[in-house]
Amino acid sequence: MRKAMKILFVFFVPSGGMETLNRLRCQALKKRGIECHCLYFMHGAGMQNYNDTPTFFTNEDQKIQHIVAQGSYAAIIVVSAYEFVQKLREFGYEGLIIFEVQGYGEMGAAHKELTKAAPHLLPHANALLNPKTPYISDIFSTLFPHMRKYEFNNCLDTKAFTYRSLPKKPFPIIAWIGRLEERDNKNWREFLIIGHHLLQHNPKIQLWMFEDANLASPEERVQFEQMVHTLQLNQHLVLQSNVPNRQMPDYFSMIGDSGGMYCCTSKSEGGPFAVLEAMSCRCPVLTTDSSGVRSSVLPHVTGIYYTLGNIQEAVYFALQLMRNDSLRHTIVDNAQKHVKAHFSIEQYCSQFIAMLQDLGAKK
Repeated sequence: MRKAMKILFVFFVPSGGMETLNRLRCQALKKRGIECHCLYFMHGAGMQNYNDTPTFFTNEDQKIQHIVAQGSYAAIIVVSAYEFVQKLREFGYEGLIIFEVQGYGEMGAAHKELTKAAPHLLPHANALLNPKTPYISDIFSTLFPHMRKYEFNNCLDTKAFTYRSLPKKPFPIIAWIGRLEERDNKNWREFLIIGHHLLQHNPKIQLWMFEDANLASPEERVQFEQMVHTLQLNQHLVLQSNVPNRQMPDYFSMIGDSGGMYCCTSKSEGGPFAVLEAMSCRCPVLTTDSSGVRSSVLPHVTGIYYTLGNIQEAVYFALQLMRNDSLRHTIVDNAQKHVKAHFSIEQYCSQFIAMLQDLGAKK
């Protein structure tokens, strides 16, 4: 009996989109005969989500070296942690190393980070991977012209993560998902300002914000509370921390049925899961053009874009989505079909396995 191919996914902490992606692709690839393991450098709230994938938590070199030696991995996919790529070679690992970027902040920040990454990647990594993020693809081409590159959409289990019919809320809900972090890439400030302006048009609106409180910066938390108070949002704001992923279809479905929407105010994104999840649950999406959303949000077809920083435009389009029933219905229909057609688990597995075969991965 032939042994299954084994691969290892490496990231800093199981939280947000990376925990979702690793959980989904590990379970899906297992069904295609590939044994997947995960290594995180620290614990995170995402481990509350059901996951039967063998998972390690350590940032100690000796323990990691033992894990790698025992694993006999055909390939190791390292997400963002470029210094770790070189370390793997120093540990004596001779298999394939694929460096993956799921998001590095704004284009300037990403270019800076990947420039710093180059000395670690060029001699040691076999390939680069990203989820069709245009500006990351451009940076890859500029900094790593001769390295093997792959790009394909992230995946979503649209059978499990889909619309659920629940009692309708008597008020529209505008939702936001992210972290209160120092660099504020998720842009919570802009969301609060948009919410404040929308309340002038409909005082019944509720703002639901989903976060990972464990990753919040204390300084940002203080500034957040001050801004909520200044904009007089306390009575309209519901803050949720670390909601299990299996419950999010309920929330997205309720948000959509309430007449509200998911508002993504991010400055930049790699391949945002929240957008896909909202679309799969028939929840309209209003978003900035954060680059990574371009394969999921087609303008006025599967969602609506507003210009980053343009509050007036964001409010205008939000009101369109809330008041124009025909537009709203068309967008949620198109969005749900689009996710099923272009972000399926089956499609992702086929592309991932083709990448491994192309690179010569061996069982």
